[in-house]
Amino acid sequence: MDTSPHEVTELLLAWNRGDEVALEKLIPLVHDELRRLAHRYMGGERPGHTLQTTALVNEAYLRLIDSSRVQWQNRAHFFALSAQLMRRVLVDFARARNYQKRGGDAVQVSLNEAVAGSTERGANLVALDDALTALAETDERASRVVELRFFGGLSIDETAEALKISPKTVKRDWEWAKAWLLRELGGETS
Repeated sequence: MDTSPHEVTELLLAWNRGDEVALEKLIPLVHDELRRLAHRYMGGERPGHTLQTTALVNEAYLRLIDSSRVQWQNRAHFFALSAQLMRRVLVDFARARNYQKRGGDAVQVSLNEAVAGSTERGANLVALDDALTALAETDERASRVVELRFFGGLSIDETAEALKISPKTVKRDWEWAKAWLLRELGGETS
């Protein structure tokens, strides 16, 4: 379904005002994009993963609807939060499956391995999540840029819109954060 960003933004703002009909109209408009995001996440998971794309979308819906405290700004903000929630669902799932515990069992992976999705995707996802948490302590904005670009699949312009910064700043943060994560995850420094 082809819909304008403006239409989605208007429905989000109406939902902010408590208009439940707006939510009913919004869901079909954003469903395909949420499935695309979920499919992107699930594409790197191991075969036979018990969490499927539909379940990830449904869990994101539940968490989005439950986030009534959010004051939606626009379409980019909505998909940024959706990406963040999907990341949390998958990381929580990986942690629950005992892929990795924080501390002595830390698994070193390169950013390339985490991106490519190996058979140890759950461990890599948790390691990447831990590294992003550490990055946020150093540079919160750069961490958000990685989250939106890598997990959310947002373009540079969409990321800039969501974070209210310039595309040039997004590019600079993206390059710096990738280098930082490569070092943190034990990958090459070049």
